[in-house]
Amino acid sequence: MSAPRVDWVDTAKGICIIFVVMMHSVLGVEAAAGETGWMHAVVAFAAPFRMPDFFLISGLFLSNVITRDWKLYLDRKVVHFAYFYVLWMTIQFVIKAPVFIEEMGAGATFDLYLLSFIEPFGTLWFIYMLPIFFVVSKIANDRGIPWQVVLALGALLQIAPIHTGWLLVDEFASRFVFFYAGYVFAPHIFRLAGWARERIGVSLGYLLAWGLVNGGLVYAGWAAAPGIALVLGAAGAGAIILTSALIVRWCRLDFLRHFGENSIVIYLAFFFPMGVTRVTLLKLGFLDIGTMSLIVTLVAAVSPMILFWIIQRTNMLRFLFRRPQWAYLRGTFSGKRQAQAAE
Repeated sequence: MSAPRVDWVDTAKGICIIFVVMMHSVLGVEAAAGETGWMHAVVAFAAPFRMPDFFLISGLFLSNVITRDWKLYLDRKVVHFAYFYVLWMTIQFVIKAPVFIEEMGAGATFDLYLLSFIEPFGTLWFIYMLPIFFVVSKIANDRGIPWQVVLALGALLQIAPIHTGWLLVDEFASRFVFFYAGYVFAPHIFRLAGWARERIGVSLGYLLAWGLVNGGLVYAGWAAAPGIALVLGAAGAGAIILTSALIVRWCRLDFLRHFGENSIVIYLAFFFPMGVTRVTLLKLGFLDIGTMSLIVTLVAAVSPMILFWIIQRTNMLRFLFRRPQWAYLRGTFSGKRQAQAAE
């Protein structure tokens, strides 16, 4: 059984996926143009909390499934993401292959494709890392390792200056503590969201103070320093939780909730409209870099949802966002589960 939808959780995921799309869109435009624009400041401000919050939210409902038998658990938390990773990694390669072949040759391009099965490719690294986090968490749970020990080790890894150049190692060290914190502190996080709805003034005061501190440390260049990065990641995750709870309390902003509910749809498919829009606007050349970056972000975030809507209405190409029956481990397929969008 899948976890029930929670409005503020989906809203928080919606905020996070927009920040992720924004980061790739803005930095891509700036790299191609050779200069920065006014959107760069927004991306820099979000850097300390953008991925920590995404991973923390991904761990929130782990307690509902971590005691499942290994076969069902692996199907839902490993095979599920592996299917979408391989599918969309291949799609990206097909689209980018002509450029790769021109730059490095056909042989090297094929080698890069094979390497992408063990080294996450491009924007897809998040869904490559999630199954690893799920497996490590279940192993720790099954072996009875106290959560305090696992969390402390995760914090030490995050603080340690681990820069091997291998994305799997570096991102595991940097992000696992936030995913595991989402799991172990889930009851407190849900209480925090409820608390925020009832104490709007205090919540706004915290958000103002956090924004000033986060922005100040980013501006000073200290946000990525060991220890500070861990604190800012946790504080920023708390800020997004409060913000999401207040949004739901005040104005709902259903588009954020809808984006969050289908965040993996956006995550998988935003790269293509992002690239096309970037190339088009750069060729036209009549906009400043910041405005260009904003337009690329909007198009990249909205286009996958339009594609998803078309697929739902036409019932074609469903395999792009829904795992087909053959991609389930034997005995784990559920028609009800299959009818849902990728999570």
